[in-house]
Amino acid sequence: QVQLVESGGGLVQPGGSLRLSCVASGGTFKIFSMGWFRQTPGKEREFVASIRSSSGTTYYAGSVKGRFTISRDNDKNTVYLQMNSLKPEDTATYYCNRHPTPFPSWGQGTQVTVSS
Repeated sequence: QVQLVESGGGLVQPGGSLRLSCVASGGTFKIFSMGWFRQTPGKEREFVASIRSSSGTTYYAGSVKGRFTISRDNDKNTVYLQMNSLKPEDTATYYCNRHPTPFPSWGQGTQVTVSS
């Protein structure tokens, strides 16, 4: 069973940057297309970005395009999310998982709070 551990969240001022990491264990990471998702209380979890396993092609939600960058290091079984020009509306708990079909078990997520 694949386990996912997210880290790198925190409190940042508007306009600031954060880099999130997600380490996967228990599976063949390099064959998985991976994604980042986020959720705020009372709302559905939403797609943020994804990266294909083979081509490395990336996709972004319109709200983050041009500000966020997803990348991966298959040797480290890790997917990253570089977040720049952060806005208060980016405040959420961020999760990674396989995309488009997520693994049944999600990680604990990492909290990102954008506030002055």
